[in-house]
Amino acid sequence: MKTRVITATVSNPSSSTTSSRASAAAPPPAKRRDSKLWSETFDVRLGETQTLSPKEIKRQEAIFELAQGEQDLVEDLKLAKKAYHDPMLKLKIMTEQELNQIFGTLDSLIPLHEDLLSRLRDARKPDGSTEHVGHILTAWLPCLSSYTPYCSNQVKAKALLDQKKQDRRVQDFLQRCRQSPFSRKLDLWNFLDIPRSRLVKYPLLLREILKHTPNDHLDQQHLDEAMLMVQSVVADINRRTGESECQYYKDRLLYTEDGQRDELIDQSRTLSCHGELKNNRGLKLHVFLFQDVLVITRSLSLNDQPVSYQLCRQPIPIRQLDLEDLSDGEMRVGGSIRGAFSNNERTKNFFRVSYRAGGQVLSHYFQASDAFNKQQWINCIRQAKEAAAQTGDQAGQCLDTGLGGEIGRLSGTGLSLRSDSGIEDEKGMECGLCTFSLVHTPEDRRTGNALCAA
Repeated sequence: MKTRVITATVSNPSSSTTSSRASAAAPPPAKRRDSKLWSETFDVRLGETQTLSPKEIKRQEAIFELAQGEQDLVEDLKLAKKAYHDPMLKLKIMTEQELNQIFGTLDSLIPLHEDLLSRLRDARKPDGSTEHVGHILTAWLPCLSSYTPYCSNQVKAKALLDQKKQDRRVQDFLQRCRQSPFSRKLDLWNFLDIPRSRLVKYPLLLREILKHTPNDHLDQQHLDEAMLMVQSVVADINRRTGESECQYYKDRLLYTEDGQRDELIDQSRTLSCHGELKNNRGLKLHVFLFQDVLVITRSLSLNDQPVSYQLCRQPIPIRQLDLEDLSDGEMRVGGSIRGAFSNNERTKNFFRVSYRAGGQVLSHYFQASDAFNKQQWINCIRQAKEAAAQTGDQAGQCLDTGLGGEIGRLSGTGLSLRSDSGIEDEKGMECGLCTFSLVHTPEDRRTGNALCAA
């Protein structure tokens, strides 16, 4: 299941549930360098002559972590260009157009973070302490709008990179890089996903600094403003990234019958979740849950083209859909579940969706890869149904009161605040019905950041 995630605020975005904001799947978090503490770096001495309180030391550690993270980010972005982009261009392993698609606007992010790093270093006193950072952040944070085109391009970048990995020359080059010390055993996508990971972390870093800043400190007001700014900026990037991802997958849908085209798909601006499920015969399907419609497809790989998704059933409007969680081992009306499944997995991790069509009740059985993945799907579908019901109630109020425009505004809010563009493995589920996040990573799962329980 794929998911996206961007912030730490739950509006319900990772996935990512699973990037939460992911078919582009959220890569494993980059292996971190050995962490450095402010107190160790500047040899802060504790004892009778120590003038800093324990709370102030923690504040300095948080500020130092912010600066150190900027330094690491700048180094990694430069490495991605120098060790991956430039050699592949020079050796003609990929074309310039392909590299531009995969690396996007990564180059434009380097000076942005070099600027913040320079400001933070300039604010540092000779003894290593920093008195104020709030004014630096409020002046710099609007620059994060530069992330919009980069993050919006990630789903296309990941799809093309996965496609190019089928090329033996590309595969060999990336493998050699991964085995080299400079890569820290990370693959190219880890480096390309680092900006998104950093973006997700800013609210957490600021919250930590605020936590250890006294209420009467001159930096308090600026830090409060910075927190509101970063949440607003990240939410906007998350919304735009979600719309971009939704459009990408809408463009990859293949209709075999005219009747399969549904205006609910065309009108969708958010993709709640999507990923691989099996039906009750063991056939692999790729299911998309848009904001108002469930779409069942089969993934197709055509020559050197990106994966497309051929509809194999009529789209199911969320308002007409009934959901049933099936217990492991439970056999339902409509025949036994058999064939492609062993005895152990025959009826594990199944759920059923039903709907009325032409006076008949039609059902689809879906099997998730595991219990966690199944729960993500169930949570996403339930949230989509609740949102659809609220939209319907609002529509009724509009008709009763003449409040035109509210329906469009409500349906455009997008349940997904995405992660990570959610990007996860091919068997995963990507979901956007979660917190403020661009994509769900393993760390998101540990900390409970939004899985839409996606």
